[in-house]
Amino acid sequence: MNFSGSIVPALLLTVAAGLCTGVGSAIAYFIRKPKMAYLAFLLGFSAGVMIYVSFMELLPSALQAVGKLWSLAAFFAGIAAMGLVDILVPELEHPNQWQTAECEDEPAANLEKSRLMRTGLFTALAIGIHNFPEGLATFTSALTDVHLGIFIAIAIAIHNVPEGIAVSVPILYATGNRNKAFFYSFLSGMSEPAGAIVGYLILLPFLTPALLAALLAFVAGVMVYISLDELLPMAHRYGHGHLVIAGVVLGMLVMAVSLLIL
Repeated sequence: MNFSGSIVPALLLTVAAGLCTGVGSAIAYFIRKPKMAYLAFLLGFSAGVMIYVSFMELLPSALQAVGKLWSLAAFFAGIAAMGLVDILVPELEHPNQWQTAECEDEPAANLEKSRLMRTGLFTALAIGIHNFPEGLATFTSALTDVHLGIFIAIAIAIHNVPEGIAVSVPILYATGNRNKAFFYSFLSGMSEPAGAIVGYLILLPFLTPALLAALLAFVAGVMVYISLDELLPMAHRYGHGHLVIAGVVLGMLVMAVSLLIL
């Protein structure tokens, strides 16, 4: 691939886009007293964000670039990879889960917190994997044409905000620690500049548009798996079905608007 731009502006654009995940992460500081209704809604919102961006942005881009066969192969490879991780990382269960009746409340609460923490970390992993090729895409686009890089960085920055929410909310509810929720969510956003740096140092000589498109299809599979296996079941566990659906629809709407206006 032929690159003519300066490395510094390309890297700065990528860092700025990644930092916008921190804007969404900061929602943890505005939820004063966590409530289960908020959690159900926001987990649904997170799932809506991830499902929409997977099927309406990542997978279509891959289909256009490398065709149905390789795009779908990469997509289902992402699902399979996340399923394998799910098998290898068992649910965190409290060792005293089956204590006597008078002690059941605390283990049950601890079990729910463990599940939420696991969901939050899985989501952070999915968003981090998602952001890595996005950072690579922003960086390489800006090296080719800085104006194109700016456009892509703005688009990515806008939809990084709800992605930051997707990571921070379950970790906040699991730990009650706003700083920890912000840290993990912010860290997932920093995989974008990491993608740029790794791309420049290692992958750039081998990177092709087809390979990048296949990576995005793979990430789409990862995000769909996380949404269906972790976020939505966790949201429905709290019994607020209509709030979950409202969150899913609003998450999709936010992503749709961010992609439409850019």
